[in-house]
Amino acid sequence: MSTRDDQPSESANAGGEQVVTPWDVAGGADGKIDYAKLVNEFGCSTIDDALIARIEKVTGCRAHPFLRRGMFFAHRELDQIVTAYEKGEKFYLYTGRGPSSEALHLGHLIPFHFTRWLQEAFKVPLVIQLTDDEKFLWKSLKLEDARRLARENAKDIIACGFDPRRTFIFSDVNYMCTPFYLNVLKIAKCVTFNQARGIFGFSGESNIGQVGFPPTQAAPAFPDCFPHLFGTDKKSLRCLIPCAIDQDPYFRMTRDAAPRIGGYKPALIESRFFPALKGESGKMSASDPTSAIYVTDTPKQIKDKVNKYAFSGGRLTVEEHREKGGDLEVDISWKWLNFFMDDDDKLRTIGEAYGSGAMLSGEIKKELVECLTPMIVAHQEARAKVSDAVVDQFFSTAPRDFDSMFGELVGDAPAPSEGPVSFQGGENLVASNAPVPAVAGGEGNEGDDAGAAAAGGDQPLSKSELKRIAKEKQIAEKKAAKAAEKAAKAAAAAQ
Repeated sequence: MSTRDDQPSESANAGGEQVVTPWDVAGGADGKIDYAKLVNEFGCSTIDDALIARIEKVTGCRAHPFLRRGMFFAHRELDQIVTAYEKGEKFYLYTGRGPSSEALHLGHLIPFHFTRWLQEAFKVPLVIQLTDDEKFLWKSLKLEDARRLARENAKDIIACGFDPRRTFIFSDVNYMCTPFYLNVLKIAKCVTFNQARGIFGFSGESNIGQVGFPPTQAAPAFPDCFPHLFGTDKKSLRCLIPCAIDQDPYFRMTRDAAPRIGGYKPALIESRFFPALKGESGKMSASDPTSAIYVTDTPKQIKDKVNKYAFSGGRLTVEEHREKGGDLEVDISWKWLNFFMDDDDKLRTIGEAYGSGAMLSGEIKKELVECLTPMIVAHQEARAKVSDAVVDQFFSTAPRDFDSMFGELVGDAPAPSEGPVSFQGGENLVASNAPVPAVAGGEGNEGDDAGAAAAGGDQPLSKSELKRIAKEKQIAEKKAAKAAEKAAKAAAAAQ
Protein backbone atom coordinates (compact mmCIF):
# COMPACT_ATOMS: atom_id res chain seq x y z
CA MET A 1 0.00 0.00 0.00
CA SER A 2 1.46 3.30 -1.01
CA THR A 3 1.67 6.31 1.25
CA ARG A 4 3.29 8.67 -1.12
CA ASP A 5 6.62 10.44 -0.86
CA ASP A 6 5.34 12.84 -3.48
CA GLN A 7 1.94 13.71 -2.03
CA PRO A 8 -0.91 13.72 -4.55
CA SER A 9 -0.81 16.94 -6.50
CA GLU A 10 -4.09 18.79 -6.49
CA SER A 11 -3.09 21.00 -9.39
CA ALA A 12 -5.78 21.60 -11.99
CA ASN A 13 -6.23 18.94 -14.64
CA ALA A 14 -5.85 20.24 -18.17
CA GLY A 15 -9.22 18.78 -19.13
CA GLY A 16 -11.01 20.42 -16.21
CA GLU A 17 -12.09 17.05 -14.78
CA GLN A 18 -10.56 15.78 -11.54
CA VAL A 19 -8.66 12.49 -11.72
CA VAL A 20 -8.04 10.31 -8.66
CA THR A 21 -6.24 6.96 -9.04
CA PRO A 22 -3.56 5.24 -6.91
CA TRP A 23 -0.88 6.84 -9.12
CA ASP A 24 -2.34 10.14 -10.31
CA VAL A 25 -4.34 12.79 -8.49
CA ALA A 26 -5.37 16.06 -10.14
CA GLY A 27 -8.09 18.47 -9.10
CA GLY A 28 -10.69 20.04 -11.31
CA ALA A 29 -10.45 23.43 -12.98
CA ASP A 30 -9.90 25.14 -9.61
CA GLY A 31 -7.13 22.71 -8.61
CA LYS A 32 -9.19 21.29 -5.73
CA ILE A 33 -10.62 17.85 -5.11
CA ASP A 34 -14.42 17.65 -5.02
CA TYR A 35 -14.78 14.95 -2.38
CA ALA A 36 -18.58 14.74 -2.64
CA LYS A 37 -18.25 14.07 -6.36
CA LEU A 38 -15.51 11.50 -5.66
CA VAL A 39 -17.71 9.61 -3.19
CA ASN A 40 -20.48 9.50 -5.77
CA GLU A 41 -18.18 8.34 -8.57
CA PHE A 42 -16.45 5.67 -6.48
CA GLY A 43 -19.72 4.44 -4.99
CA CYS A 44 -18.52 4.58 -1.37
CA SER A 45 -20.44 6.17 1.52
CA THR A 46 -19.80 9.18 3.74
CA ILE A 47 -19.28 8.72 7.47
CA ASP A 48 -22.16 10.40 9.30
CA ASP A 49 -22.58 11.45 12.92
CA ALA A 50 -24.71 8.40 13.69
CA LEU A 51 -21.91 6.02 12.65
CA ILE A 52 -19.36 7.98 14.68
CA ALA A 53 -21.69 7.80 17.70
CA ARG A 54 -21.95 4.02 17.28
CA ILE A 55 -18.15 3.73 17.18
CA GLU A 56 -17.85 5.80 20.36
CA LYS A 57 -20.50 3.73 22.10
CA VAL A 58 -19.11 0.31 21.20
CA THR A 59 -15.48 1.24 21.98
CA GLY A 60 -16.10 3.49 24.97
CA CYS A 61 -13.63 5.98 23.41
CA ARG A 62 -14.16 9.48 22.13
CA ALA A 63 -13.71 9.60 18.36
CA HIS A 64 -10.26 10.59 17.13
CA PRO A 65 -10.00 14.20 15.86
CA PHE A 66 -9.39 12.84 12.34
CA LEU A 67 -12.78 11.13 12.54
CA ARG A 68 -14.90 13.73 14.26
CA ARG A 69 -13.48 16.54 12.07
CA GLY A 70 -14.02 14.68 8.81
CA MET A 71 -10.44 13.96 7.78
CA PHE A 72 -11.46 10.30 7.56
CA PHE A 73 -14.78 10.91 5.85
CA ALA A 74 -15.76 7.99 3.62
CA HIS A 75 -16.12 4.23 3.99
CA ARG A 76 -17.09 0.93 2.49
CA GLU A 77 -19.04 -1.29 4.90
CA LEU A 78 -17.51 0.24 8.04
CA ASP A 79 -21.05 0.04 9.43
CA GLN A 80 -20.99 -3.73 8.92
CA ILE A 81 -17.69 -3.99 10.82
CA VAL A 82 -19.24 -2.03 13.70
CA THR A 83 -22.38 -4.19 13.63
CA ALA A 84 -20.31 -7.39 13.72
CA TYR A 85 -18.18 -5.98 16.55
CA GLU A 86 -21.32 -5.10 18.51
CA LYS A 87 -22.26 -8.78 18.22
CA GLY A 88 -18.89 -9.88 19.57
CA GLU A 89 -17.20 -10.73 16.26
CA LYS A 90 -13.50 -10.01 15.86
CA PHE A 91 -11.69 -8.25 13.01
CA TYR A 92 -8.18 -7.08 12.15
CA LEU A 93 -6.68 -3.92 10.65
CA TYR A 94 -4.46 -3.67 7.59
CA THR A 95 -2.56 -0.64 6.35
CA GLY A 96 0.83 0.00 4.79
CA ARG A 97 3.52 2.16 3.26
CA GLY A 98 5.63 2.21 0.13
CA PRO A 99 9.19 2.87 1.40
CA SER A 100 11.15 5.11 -0.97
CA SER A 101 12.56 7.90 1.21
CA GLU A 102 14.84 8.12 4.22
CA ALA A 103 12.51 10.30 6.29
CA LEU A 104 8.74 10.51 6.59
CA HIS A 105 6.89 13.81 6.48
CA LEU A 106 3.79 14.67 8.49
CA GLY A 107 1.46 13.50 5.74
CA HIS A 108 2.93 10.00 6.04
CA LEU A 109 2.10 9.86 9.76
CA ILE A 110 -1.63 10.54 9.32
CA PRO A 111 -2.71 6.95 8.53
CA PHE A 112 -0.47 5.47 11.22
CA HIS A 113 -1.67 7.82 13.97
CA PHE A 114 -5.27 7.06 13.06
CA THR A 115 -4.66 3.32 12.72
CA ARG A 116 -3.05 3.23 16.16
CA TRP A 117 -6.18 4.87 17.58
CA LEU A 118 -8.41 2.32 15.82
CA GLN A 119 -6.26 -0.52 17.16
CA GLU A 120 -6.36 0.78 20.73
CA ALA A 121 -10.07 1.65 20.62
CA PHE A 122 -11.23 -1.69 19.20
CA LYS A 123 -8.38 -3.72 20.80
CA VAL A 124 -7.60 -5.70 17.66
CA PRO A 125 -4.48 -6.88 15.79
CA LEU A 126 -2.88 -5.03 12.89
CA VAL A 127 -0.75 -5.97 9.89
CA ILE A 128 1.38 -3.31 8.18
CA GLN A 129 2.67 -4.01 4.68
CA LEU A 130 5.89 -2.38 3.45
CA THR A 131 5.86 -2.60 -0.33
CA ASP A 132 9.59 -2.59 -1.05
CA ASP A 133 8.84 -4.60 -4.21
CA GLU A 134 6.44 -1.92 -5.45
CA LYS A 135 8.97 0.88 -4.98
CA PHE A 136 11.64 -1.14 -6.77
CA LEU A 137 9.26 -1.59 -9.72
CA TRP A 138 8.12 2.04 -9.92
CA LYS A 139 11.04 4.12 -8.67
CA SER A 140 14.69 4.48 -9.65
CA LEU A 141 15.72 2.44 -6.63
CA LYS A 142 17.99 -0.56 -6.33
CA LEU A 143 16.20 -3.47 -4.72
CA GLU A 144 18.65 -3.55 -1.80
CA ASP A 145 17.97 0.16 -1.17
CA ALA A 146 14.22 -0.42 -1.16
CA ARG A 147 14.66 -3.22 1.38
CA ARG A 148 16.87 -1.04 3.60
CA LEU A 149 14.36 1.83 3.45
CA ALA A 150 11.61 -0.56 4.51
CA ARG A 151 13.43 -1.18 7.81
CA GLU A 152 14.24 2.50 8.27
CA ASN A 153 10.64 3.51 7.66
CA ALA A 154 9.49 0.75 10.02
CA LYS A 155 11.33 2.54 12.83
CA ASP A 156 9.24 5.67 12.26
CA ILE A 157 6.06 3.57 12.13
CA ILE A 158 6.94 1.79 15.38
CA ALA A 159 7.67 5.17 16.98
CA CYS A 160 3.99 6.05 16.48
CA GLY A 161 3.31 3.83 19.50
CA PHE A 162 2.34 0.38 18.24
CA ASP A 163 2.59 -2.69 20.49
CA PRO A 164 4.41 -5.76 19.06
CA ARG A 165 2.06 -8.12 20.86
CA ARG A 166 -0.66 -7.42 18.32
CA THR A 167 1.16 -5.64 15.49
CA PHE A 168 2.94 -7.43 12.65
CA ILE A 169 5.05 -5.44 10.18
CA PHE A 170 6.34 -7.15 7.06
CA SER A 171 8.16 -6.30 3.85
CA ASP A 172 6.89 -8.08 0.77
CA VAL A 173 10.36 -9.23 -0.28
CA ASN A 174 11.11 -10.78 3.12
CA TYR A 175 7.72 -12.25 3.95
CA MET A 176 6.51 -13.74 0.64
CA CYS A 177 5.54 -17.33 1.42
CA THR A 178 3.18 -20.05 0.25
CA PRO A 179 0.02 -18.89 2.12
CA PHE A 180 0.52 -15.30 0.90
CA TYR A 181 1.36 -16.28 -2.67
CA LEU A 182 -1.65 -18.58 -2.91
CA ASN A 183 -3.90 -15.58 -2.33
CA VAL A 184 -1.90 -13.44 -4.78
CA LEU A 185 -2.46 -16.07 -7.49
CA LYS A 186 -6.16 -16.49 -6.75
CA ILE A 187 -6.78 -12.72 -6.86
CA ALA A 188 -4.70 -12.34 -10.04
CA LYS A 189 -6.84 -14.92 -11.84
CA CYS A 190 -9.97 -12.89 -11.05
CA VAL A 191 -8.75 -9.71 -12.78
CA THR A 192 -8.34 -9.33 -16.54
CA PHE A 193 -5.69 -7.08 -18.06
CA ASN A 194 -8.38 -4.77 -19.41
CA GLN A 195 -9.81 -4.39 -15.91
CA ALA A 196 -6.35 -3.70 -14.47
CA ARG A 197 -5.64 -1.16 -17.19
CA GLY A 198 -8.92 0.59 -16.51
CA ILE A 199 -8.35 0.69 -12.74
CA PHE A 200 -4.65 1.56 -12.64
CA GLY A 201 -3.94 3.21 -15.99
CA PHE A 202 -1.32 0.72 -17.18
CA SER A 203 0.01 1.35 -20.66
CA GLY A 204 2.48 -0.13 -23.12
CA GLU A 205 5.23 1.61 -21.16
CA SER A 206 4.40 -0.20 -17.91
CA ASN A 207 6.80 -2.98 -17.01
CA ILE A 208 5.22 -6.38 -16.42
CA GLY A 209 6.18 -6.27 -12.74
CA GLN A 210 3.94 -3.21 -12.31
CA VAL A 211 1.06 -4.91 -14.11
CA GLY A 212 1.39 -7.96 -11.86
CA PHE A 213 1.79 -6.08 -8.57
CA PRO A 214 -1.81 -5.14 -7.53
CA PRO A 215 -2.76 -8.60 -6.17
CA THR A 216 0.21 -8.32 -3.78
CA GLN A 217 -1.36 -5.26 -2.18
CA ALA A 218 -4.78 -6.89 -2.19
CA ALA A 219 -3.74 -10.17 -0.55
CA PRO A 220 -3.21 -8.93 3.07
CA ALA A 221 -6.96 -8.25 3.23
CA PHE A 222 -7.40 -12.02 3.70
CA PRO A 223 -6.36 -13.44 7.09
CA ASP A 224 -5.00 -16.76 5.84
CA CYS A 225 -2.07 -14.82 4.36
CA PHE A 226 -0.82 -14.75 7.97
CA PRO A 227 -1.26 -18.23 9.48
CA HIS A 228 1.20 -17.39 12.27
CA LEU A 229 -1.30 -14.71 13.39
CA PHE A 230 -4.76 -15.82 12.31
CA GLY A 231 -4.57 -19.47 11.31
CA THR A 232 -5.55 -20.99 7.96
CA ASP A 233 -9.24 -20.10 7.72
CA LYS A 234 -9.89 -17.44 5.07
CA LYS A 235 -13.03 -16.42 6.95
CA SER A 236 -11.53 -16.42 10.44
CA LEU A 237 -11.71 -12.61 10.55
CA ARG A 238 -13.05 -9.61 8.70
CA CYS A 239 -10.58 -6.89 7.67
CA LEU A 240 -10.78 -3.09 8.00
CA ILE A 241 -8.38 -0.99 5.92
CA PRO A 242 -7.61 2.66 6.84
CA CYS A 243 -6.25 4.44 3.74
CA ALA A 244 -6.41 7.60 1.64
CA ILE A 245 -9.27 7.67 -0.84
CA ASP A 246 -6.91 7.40 -3.82
CA GLN A 247 -6.32 3.76 -2.78
CA ASP A 248 -10.02 2.95 -3.23
CA PRO A 249 -9.52 1.47 -6.74
CA TYR A 250 -7.10 -1.13 -5.31
CA PHE A 251 -9.64 -2.34 -2.84
CA ARG A 252 -12.62 -2.19 -5.20
CA MET A 253 -10.64 -4.77 -7.14
CA THR A 254 -10.02 -6.70 -3.91
CA ARG A 255 -13.68 -6.59 -2.92
CA ASP A 256 -14.74 -7.80 -6.38
CA ALA A 257 -12.37 -10.77 -6.06
CA ALA A 258 -13.18 -11.63 -2.41
CA PRO A 259 -16.32 -13.75 -2.86
CA ARG A 260 -14.72 -15.55 -5.80
CA ILE A 261 -11.87 -16.80 -3.63
CA GLY A 262 -14.02 -17.56 -0.60
CA GLY A 263 -13.21 -14.54 1.58
CA TYR A 264 -14.97 -11.59 3.16
CA LYS A 265 -14.95 -8.28 1.32
CA PRO A 266 -12.58 -5.94 3.21
CA ALA A 267 -14.12 -2.81 4.69
CA LEU A 268 -12.47 0.58 4.14
CA ILE A 269 -12.27 3.84 6.08
CA GLU A 270 -10.89 6.54 3.80
CA SER A 271 -9.24 9.91 4.33
CA ARG A 272 -8.93 13.17 2.50
CA PHE A 273 -5.50 14.22 1.22
CA PHE A 274 -3.18 16.05 3.60
CA PRO A 275 -2.56 19.55 2.17
CA ALA A 276 0.94 20.54 1.14
CA LEU A 277 2.77 23.23 3.13
CA LYS A 278 2.80 25.64 0.21
CA GLY A 279 -0.92 25.31 -0.44
CA GLU A 280 -3.50 22.77 -1.57
CA SER A 281 -2.51 23.17 -5.21
CA GLY A 282 1.12 22.51 -4.30
CA LYS A 283 2.91 19.23 -3.77
CA MET A 284 4.87 17.72 -0.90
CA SER A 285 7.95 16.27 -2.54
CA ALA A 286 11.04 14.56 -1.17
CA SER A 287 13.06 16.54 -3.71
CA ASP A 288 11.95 19.86 -2.16
CA PRO A 289 12.61 19.94 1.62
CA THR A 290 10.71 23.24 1.95
CA SER A 291 7.48 21.65 0.64
CA ALA A 292 6.83 19.63 3.80
CA ILE A 293 7.76 19.22 7.45
CA TYR A 294 9.66 16.02 8.12
CA VAL A 295 9.89 13.98 11.30
CA THR A 296 13.65 14.66 11.27
CA ASP A 297 13.28 18.47 11.28
CA THR A 298 14.65 20.45 14.22
CA PRO A 299 12.47 22.95 16.13
CA LYS A 300 14.24 25.76 14.27
CA GLN A 301 13.59 24.15 10.89
CA ILE A 302 9.93 23.67 11.81
CA LYS A 303 9.57 27.33 12.81
CA ASP A 304 11.40 28.58 9.72
CA LYS A 305 9.38 26.41 7.33
CA VAL A 306 6.04 27.40 8.79
CA ASN A 307 6.89 31.10 8.86
CA LYS A 308 8.41 31.20 5.36
CA TYR A 309 6.48 28.63 3.36
CA ALA A 310 3.08 27.85 4.95
CA PHE A 311 0.52 29.27 2.54
CA SER A 312 -1.38 32.05 4.25
CA GLY A 313 -4.99 33.09 4.06
CA GLY A 314 -4.07 36.44 5.53
CA ARG A 315 -4.77 39.70 3.70
CA LEU A 316 -2.26 42.01 2.02
CA THR A 317 -2.29 44.58 4.82
CA VAL A 318 -3.01 44.48 8.54
CA GLU A 319 -5.89 46.91 8.01
CA GLU A 320 -7.51 44.74 5.35
CA HIS A 321 -6.98 41.64 7.49
CA ARG A 322 -8.63 43.28 10.52
CA GLU A 323 -11.56 44.25 8.30
CA LYS A 324 -12.10 41.03 6.31
CA GLY A 325 -10.42 38.38 8.46
CA GLY A 326 -8.25 35.48 7.33
CA ASP A 327 -9.41 33.09 4.63
CA LEU A 328 -9.83 29.74 6.43
CA GLU A 329 -10.54 27.97 3.13
CA VAL A 330 -6.94 28.33 1.92
CA ASP A 331 -4.83 28.96 5.05
CA ILE A 332 -2.50 25.99 5.61
CA SER A 333 -1.75 26.79 9.26
CA TRP A 334 -5.47 26.57 9.99
CA LYS A 335 -5.87 23.36 7.97
CA TRP A 336 -2.91 21.70 9.70
CA LEU A 337 -4.17 22.74 13.15
CA ASN A 338 -7.37 20.87 12.31
CA PHE A 339 -5.28 17.74 11.89
CA PHE A 340 -2.95 18.04 14.85
CA MET A 341 -4.55 20.14 17.62
CA ASP A 342 -6.45 17.88 20.03
CA ASP A 343 -8.27 20.64 21.95
CA ASP A 344 -11.57 21.33 20.15
CA ASP A 345 -12.35 24.42 22.20
CA LYS A 346 -8.95 26.00 21.55
CA LEU A 347 -9.19 25.16 17.86
CA ARG A 348 -12.61 26.78 17.61
CA THR A 349 -11.32 29.91 19.40
CA ILE A 350 -8.38 30.18 16.99
CA GLY A 351 -10.66 29.73 13.98
CA GLU A 352 -13.04 32.44 15.18
CA ALA A 353 -10.21 34.85 15.99
CA TYR A 354 -8.37 34.33 12.71
CA GLY A 355 -11.53 34.33 10.61
CA SER A 356 -12.69 37.60 12.18
CA GLY A 357 -9.35 39.36 11.79
CA ALA A 358 -8.60 39.52 15.51
CA MET A 359 -5.68 37.09 14.98
CA LEU A 360 -3.01 37.84 12.36
CA SER A 361 -1.27 35.41 10.02
CA GLY A 362 1.94 35.44 12.05
CA GLU A 363 -0.02 34.58 15.18
CA ILE A 364 -1.77 31.55 13.73
CA LYS A 365 1.56 30.34 12.35
CA LYS A 366 2.96 30.66 15.89
CA GLU A 367 0.09 28.47 17.13
CA LEU A 368 0.96 25.84 14.53
CA VAL A 369 4.66 25.87 15.44
CA GLU A 370 3.79 25.41 19.12
CA CYS A 371 1.48 22.52 18.20
CA LEU A 372 3.90 20.68 15.87
CA THR A 373 7.20 21.09 17.68
CA PRO A 374 6.52 18.99 20.81
CA MET A 375 4.80 16.33 18.69
CA ILE A 376 7.80 15.96 16.37
CA VAL A 377 10.32 16.08 19.23
CA ALA A 378 8.38 13.30 20.99
CA HIS A 379 8.43 11.27 17.78
CA GLN A 380 12.18 11.70 17.45
CA GLU A 381 12.70 10.58 21.05
CA ALA A 382 10.52 7.51 20.50
CA ARG A 383 12.31 6.62 17.27
CA ALA A 384 15.71 6.82 18.97
CA LYS A 385 14.59 3.95 21.22
CA VAL A 386 13.71 1.69 18.27
CA SER A 387 16.71 -0.60 17.84
CA ASP A 388 17.22 -3.20 15.12
CA ALA A 389 16.19 -5.83 17.68
CA VAL A 390 12.88 -4.01 18.22
CA VAL A 391 12.29 -3.90 14.44
CA ASP A 392 12.99 -7.65 14.31
CA GLN A 393 10.40 -8.17 17.05
CA PHE A 394 7.69 -6.54 14.91
CA PHE A 395 8.85 -8.46 11.79
CA SER A 396 9.02 -11.85 13.53
CA THR A 397 6.86 -14.66 12.13
CA ALA A 398 6.97 -16.70 15.34
CA PRO A 399 3.45 -18.12 15.83
CA ARG A 400 1.24 -16.06 18.16
CA ASP A 401 -1.63 -17.02 20.42
CA PHE A 402 -4.74 -15.96 18.48
CA ASP A 403 -6.86 -15.00 21.49
CA SER A 404 -4.13 -12.93 23.17
CA MET A 405 -4.16 -10.34 20.36
CA PHE A 406 -7.71 -9.22 21.19
CA GLY A 407 -9.00 -7.34 24.22
CA GLU A 408 -6.99 -5.64 26.93
CA LEU A 409 -3.22 -6.13 27.01
CA VAL A 410 -1.77 -6.54 30.48
CA GLY A 411 1.59 -5.02 31.39
CA ASP A 412 4.36 -3.95 29.05
CA ALA A 413 5.47 -5.66 25.86
CA PRO A 414 8.26 -8.23 26.38
CA ALA A 415 11.84 -7.33 25.54
CA PRO A 416 13.01 -8.31 22.03
CA SER A 417 14.46 -11.80 21.64
CA GLU A 418 18.24 -12.09 21.56
CA GLY A 419 18.20 -15.13 19.29
CA PRO A 420 17.77 -15.38 15.51
CA VAL A 421 14.44 -14.16 14.10
CA SER A 422 12.66 -15.39 10.98
CA PHE A 423 10.87 -12.84 8.77
CA GLN A 424 9.40 -15.33 6.29
CA GLY A 425 6.02 -16.92 6.74
CA GLY A 426 5.17 -20.54 6.07
CA GLU A 427 2.38 -23.12 6.01
CA ASN A 428 3.71 -24.76 9.15
CA LEU A 429 3.85 -21.55 11.22
CA VAL A 430 0.33 -21.50 12.61
CA ALA A 431 -1.05 -19.49 15.54
CA SER A 432 -2.32 -21.40 18.55
CA ASN A 433 -6.07 -21.31 19.29
CA ALA A 434 -6.79 -19.93 15.82
CA PRO A 435 -10.02 -20.85 13.98
CA VAL A 436 -9.73 -23.69 11.47
CA PRO A 437 -11.55 -23.92 8.12
CA ALA A 438 -14.97 -25.55 8.36
CA VAL A 439 -14.39 -27.51 5.15
CA ALA A 440 -10.87 -27.92 3.76
CA GLY A 441 -10.55 -26.68 0.19
CA GLY A 442 -14.09 -25.29 0.12
CA GLU A 443 -13.33 -22.27 -2.03
CA GLY A 444 -14.59 -23.61 -5.34
CA ASN A 445 -12.66 -23.04 -8.54
CA GLU A 446 -11.07 -19.67 -7.76
CA GLY A 447 -11.20 -17.05 -10.46
CA ASP A 448 -14.24 -18.31 -12.39
CA ASP A 449 -17.99 -17.76 -12.20
CA ALA A 450 -18.61 -21.11 -10.53
CA GLY A 451 -16.31 -20.07 -7.70
CA ALA A 452 -18.20 -16.83 -7.39
CA ALA A 453 -21.53 -18.62 -7.19
CA ALA A 454 -20.23 -21.05 -4.57
CA ALA A 455 -19.02 -18.15 -2.43
CA GLY A 456 -22.24 -16.21 -2.69
CA GLY A 457 -21.16 -13.95 -5.58
CA ASP A 458 -21.67 -10.22 -5.99
CA GLN A 459 -24.85 -8.52 -7.11
CA PRO A 460 -24.86 -7.11 -10.68
CA LEU A 461 -22.95 -3.87 -11.05
CA SER A 462 -24.94 -0.69 -10.48
CA LYS A 463 -25.21 2.07 -13.09
CA SER A 464 -22.78 4.25 -11.11
CA GLU A 465 -20.25 1.40 -10.94
CA LEU A 466 -20.56 0.77 -14.68
CA LYS A 467 -20.09 4.49 -15.30
CA ARG A 468 -17.05 4.53 -13.04
CA ILE A 469 -15.47 1.55 -14.84
CA ALA A 470 -16.09 3.21 -18.22
CA LYS A 471 -14.44 6.42 -17.00
CA GLU A 472 -11.42 4.54 -15.65
CA LYS A 473 -11.09 2.78 -19.00
CA GLN A 474 -11.27 6.12 -20.81
CA ILE A 475 -8.54 7.58 -18.58
CA ALA A 476 -6.36 4.53 -19.18
CA GLU A 477 -6.84 4.80 -22.96
CA LYS A 478 -5.86 8.49 -22.90
CA LYS A 479 -2.72 7.66 -20.93
CA ALA A 480 -1.86 4.86 -23.32
CA ALA A 481 -2.30 7.20 -26.28
CA LYS A 482 -0.06 9.84 -24.70
CA ALA A 483 2.58 7.22 -23.90
CA ALA A 484 2.48 5.94 -27.48
CA GLU A 485 2.80 9.49 -28.83
CA LYS A 486 5.75 10.15 -26.54
CA ALA A 487 7.44 6.92 -27.63
CA ALA A 488 6.88 7.78 -31.31
CA LYS A 489 8.43 11.22 -30.87
CA ALA A 490 11.42 9.71 -29.06
CA ALA A 491 11.89 7.17 -31.85
CA ALA A 492 11.67 9.89 -34.51
CA ALA A 493 14.22 12.04 -32.67
CA ALA A 494 16.61 9.10 -32.44
CA GLN A 495 16.62 8.56 -36.22
